[in-house]
Amino acid sequence: MDGLSEGQNENKPFVKGIIKAVIFHNEQNLYTVLKARLLESNLEFDERDVTVTGYFPLLTEEDTYIFYGTVKNHPKFGMQFQTEHFRKDLPNTEEGIVQYLSSDLFKGIGKKTAEIIVGHLGTQAISKIMQDPAVLYKIPKVNKEKANILAQVLKQHQGLEQIMISLSQFGFGPQLSMKIYQEYQDETLERIQENPFQLVKDIEGIGFGKADELAHHLGISGSSPERINAACLYSIEQSSSQEGHVYLTKEQLIGKTKQLLEASGRGAISADHIDSQITALADGKQLIEDEGKMYFPVLYHSEKKVAEHIQQILQQDEYDELFPESEFLLSLGKLEERMKVVYAPSQKEAIQRALMTPMLLLTGGPGTGKTTVIRGIVELYSDLHGCSLDPGDYKKDEPFPILLVAPTGRAAKRMSESTGMPAVTIHRLLGWNGSEGFDRNEDNPIEGKLLIIDEMSMVDIWLANQLFKSLPKKIQVVMVGDEDQLPSVGPGQVLKDLLASQEVPTGRLTSIYRQAEGSSIIELAHHIKSGRIPPNLKNQTSDRSFINCASGQVKEVVRKVVENAKKKGFTARDIQVLAPMYRGPAGIDQLNILLQDIFNPASENKREMKFGDTVYRIGDKVLQLVNQPESNVFNGDMGEIESIFYAKENTEKEDLIVVSFDGNEVTYTRGDFSQFTHAYCCSIHKSQGSEFPIVVLPVVKSYYRMLRRNLIYTAITRSKKFLIMCGEEDAFVRGIQNKDQLERQTSLKERLGITAEAEDELQKLLPFDVSNAMIGMENVTPFDFM
Repeated sequence: MDGLSEGQNENKPFVKGIIKAVIFHNEQNLYTVLKARLLESNLEFDERDVTVTGYFPLLTEEDTYIFYGTVKNHPKFGMQFQTEHFRKDLPNTEEGIVQYLSSDLFKGIGKKTAEIIVGHLGTQAISKIMQDPAVLYKIPKVNKEKANILAQVLKQHQGLEQIMISLSQFGFGPQLSMKIYQEYQDETLERIQENPFQLVKDIEGIGFGKADELAHHLGISGSSPERINAACLYSIEQSSSQEGHVYLTKEQLIGKTKQLLEASGRGAISADHIDSQITALADGKQLIEDEGKMYFPVLYHSEKKVAEHIQQILQQDEYDELFPESEFLLSLGKLEERMKVVYAPSQKEAIQRALMTPMLLLTGGPGTGKTTVIRGIVELYSDLHGCSLDPGDYKKDEPFPILLVAPTGRAAKRMSESTGMPAVTIHRLLGWNGSEGFDRNEDNPIEGKLLIIDEMSMVDIWLANQLFKSLPKKIQVVMVGDEDQLPSVGPGQVLKDLLASQEVPTGRLTSIYRQAEGSSIIELAHHIKSGRIPPNLKNQTSDRSFINCASGQVKEVVRKVVENAKKKGFTARDIQVLAPMYRGPAGIDQLNILLQDIFNPASENKREMKFGDTVYRIGDKVLQLVNQPESNVFNGDMGEIESIFYAKENTEKEDLIVVSFDGNEVTYTRGDFSQFTHAYCCSIHKSQGSEFPIVVLPVVKSYYRMLRRNLIYTAITRSKKFLIMCGEEDAFVRGIQNKDQLERQTSLKERLGITAEAEDELQKLLPFDVSNAMIGMENVTPFDFM
């Protein structure tokens, strides 16, 4: 049966054609656009040449391929054939096979050698070699070296096609299939059949459910250890990434795993069976069990190390200089004269504690003067230590004594603007190189005398560990944050745990100073922070207003508000719409389409480029979604599309979008377009660390599952001058009353109470092996033996 009739039997749309030109080929994800001279098809085409798109390796021009897929009408490029899977159309006559094997594709195989091979193996030569390359060893005059070359090249060119077909039969689409192939290469099918659940760990976009379907298709038992292990790891990973937990109790993990395993309808799994596999995972170091709590090793060690590093900082020897209070007050007085401010008693105390203790937690809500205190700490440190605040006064290799950092680029920029000093992201300070990790660590610590970390509530336990383990032995640390804001996106709640531990000196700023300037936004924020429903929630003031509307009316209300602000001279940079959800009529996706049409409508003179369902134009406001340290751009940074270049216009032959992040231009190829999105409307989580002149905040009942007090509080405190709320009053009220913050399970607070040295000394004092002696004594702690 030849290739074409085989394709027809599949009863799918197909195109058989000769590759005439590769128009575009992305090396990263292998997305390809090519022109094929049509030979045969079960579809009707007006043109002789067909545009074919799909995920392919670099195909050889003038070779014949059969593509299976569907026809799509692209709005800009016209009719295209989108490929689901493909294969090379191999010759099926002896003469054709000889010509193929003696082509330039197979180095060292001449026509005579090809004739000998075909003479022995016949018209099935290619399939026989693919199934068992050893058949070549038995052919006279075909040495082992030539046989290996031929088999290897055949496998490279035919293997991917077979793999793509097989993955398609397993239910994977072409893009996901190519991702799998790029990870496992020629071993793809063997690796999948060996353990399909490994896909969950290795391939982004494949969850447990998809892998479980594949396992079922491959005949893997519902009670197999591999399946239960994968469900355990997936359950704890989801709890970490989605809910922010650092650990699950063993009982919780058993319950979640059991629910996940039985959701597919493949039969009941006993708790004891799951328990035994959890023990096996712990024995294999894939999980760590500590007092009935199950951790991923990286989170367990991060939490433990953060506690140890903080204890080490707190237990530092006395500083080079301890200043008498009279000297501090004299310098403070000069500073107040110079800055024309008068610090309140609580602010003075916070500044003094920051300068006289190795570590300080500085917390407070909006308008309480955190920024003013930070500036005071910096200025007084300079005065008391006699060090310049001008980076130009330091030699090239001389470290600047004061380091200012924040989790995001926008927060770092705000910090720099408020202090007049350079501030960077934590990733930048530590020299993050993506997959290569950080340049700074215990063996190569950062250099500085005073470190101030702003927006500490956004720092997760993993990043906190990377930061603290990179600090020198002698340094003062000030951590600044608002404990009532949303916790970090990543696992843990570092700021909250440090405050709860009461181990770290703390300065709480409670007096509101910006309220004296007439800010009703600040007043509203503090009402919400306390869980009170302000009586004037719907009243219009000079800086905020409330517009009643239902979910289906949100888009029209937002349109009118934004168009009115635009008429008054406000730009897309000034106005930020915030929403908690992406989908739905009042979701981020729909609002971005609306806002792009207002701020940056389509124009014949304006370049644009489509990516999926999204259209990007020059001038669009965009949001970075991932860290890209090599380009000095990080998750949460906002920029503007500066340029768009089409593939046919540049030497790289790729579509390019150039985004300017406050002057830092970053170029993205099409394979990287998923790294950013429109930012006219963004999530409240993504807005953390930023402030905007105008915030438009819709809150409606369709958001109910997301509405919590800290979410609304965080959104409101992003506004500097004007706040426009729209939606349903009872949705706001419900959100403010809902203090349920999905309490995160962490151990940092408890770990801060005992140092590593104390643990070691404790072990020496115990006359028996704790692990065995504690059986049956679950409620007894080591402290009971001290």
